[in-house]
Parts: sequence; C-alpha cells; structure tokens
Amino acid sequence: MKRILLSVEYDGTGYVGWQRQINGLAVQQVLEEALGRACGHPVQVTGSSRTDAGVHARMQMVHFDTSSTIPPDKYPFVLNNMLPADIRVYAAREVPPDFHARFLTSGKTYTYRIYNARHASALNRNTTWHVPVPLDTDRMQEALLSLPGTHDFAAFQASGGTARTTVRTVESASLSVSLPSLTLRVSGNAFLYNMVRIITGTLMEIGLHRRNADAFSRAFVSLSRLDLGMTAPPSGLELTEVRYPSLAFTDPSAVRWHRQDPEEE
Repeated sequence: MKRILLSVEYDGTGYVGWQRQINGLAVQQVLEEALGRACGHPVQVTGSSRTDAGVHARMQMVHFDTSSTIPPDKYPFVLNNMLPADIRVYAAREVPPDFHARFLTSGKTYTYRIYNARHASALNRNTTWHVPVPLDTDRMQEALLSLPGTHDFAAFQASGGTARTTVRTVESASLSVSLPSLTLRVSGNAFLYNMVRIITGTLMEIGLHRRNADAFSRAFVSLSRLDLGMTAPPSGLELTEVRYPSLAFTDPSAVRWHRQDPEEE
C-alpha cells in the first residue's frame, strides 16, 4: 500500500460541504467514488479541512492509501477525466505511510471576498458576498490590526462548536481594496467553526458604522459571541492555502502531532 497526497480545488456551491453527509452530496464522496473507479478498490480519503456547505477550496490537501500501480504524478490526469468540472486535482505525490493531511498541518490561510456595489455581479455571485451599501474600508483595515497574535477566540465561534480549546494564533489579517472588490485574507495555525465568517461579518458591520472599530479587542476580553457581528454567508469563503512543516514529508513521526479541532470553516 502507498499513501498518496492530492492537492484539490473545488467550487463548493453545489455541495453540502467537504465531509460525507446523509443529507446531500459532499466533495469527499465524489472524490472517493472517482478514486475507487481509478484504483480498482474502495478508497477512503482524509482532508486537511472540513469546509462547510457552499465554501470553496483552492488548496484542499487530501491523503489516501492504495495498492494501485498508477504513478503518483498521473493521478491528476486520471481523476480529472472522471470528476465533475467543479472539482479538480492539480497535483499528487507519494508521502510516507504515517503522513496525515490534517494532523500535521502547521497553518492555513482563508480568503473571503466581498462584492461592494449597488448591484450584484452575475459572474461572481457564487464566490462573493454582495454588500450593496458603501463600506468604510479605512475603518475596517484599522479594526483588523488587533487580530494578529495568540488570543482566546471563544467569541469567534458559532453556536454548536465543540472545540476543546479556543486559543488560536492568527499570523496575519489583511483587507485589500480594489472596488468593487474587497479581499480579506486571514492566516493562522487553526480556525474555529465559522471563525473567518464571523470576522468578516463583524468587519462588514464596522464598515457600516454599526459596530465600534475596537469590536475584536472587546471580544477578546468578554469572550462573548454577542460582542461580534453576524456570520457572513459561505459563498465568499475560500480555503486558500494549507501549510506543513518540511519534515512532515520526510519524517512525519518527528513532527509534533497536534489534533486540530474538527469544527473548522
């Protein structure tokens, strides 16, 4: 048996999320069915993140085990002939048998896109959040300055989250403005359930002067979800990058295993 690592991109609009569910079609199910046909045996995959319904991924990392003789670098060509147009495998490599796509991650980057114009875009409707009222982007950028660092992000978790610890490290948070497009990028070691969408929703309310610019700082003290804004819709969110320490690809056992909480974006 060999362990293969895939780099996968998908448009999550038509799916109930990454993880298999009984209430609809998931990206995981589609990928496993294609791999099963390609490899000639049932395949179970493990993803680096459990993206929600409607959330997209530019870099979802996925590992699986197989006895197939398909050369690792040929998997993108084989699978893309079987997958629907909204899921694509763009790279593959063999990794050590104890490599784990989820438990060995050292950080992730999420991108959230807002379309800030009076009328919605026909072309970007599935990948942006349409906000029709002008936003104070200077105020929004100022508010983001308090996010980087290690904090207790308990207030940034949606109802239903069951994380064992809510302490996270945000490495960077930035808002790029090229009207009508606003692009929020947040990098960190791990994320709570709906964390980036709550950051975005709060940021939008700050931009509308409905919430104080120090809302994030206040929430770090109160730890109350009520001190933050709405949860932004899933359509604008994208898992952009997944990072691993270089040693993970040569000697995974030497890397400190850390189980990230399953409640992720």
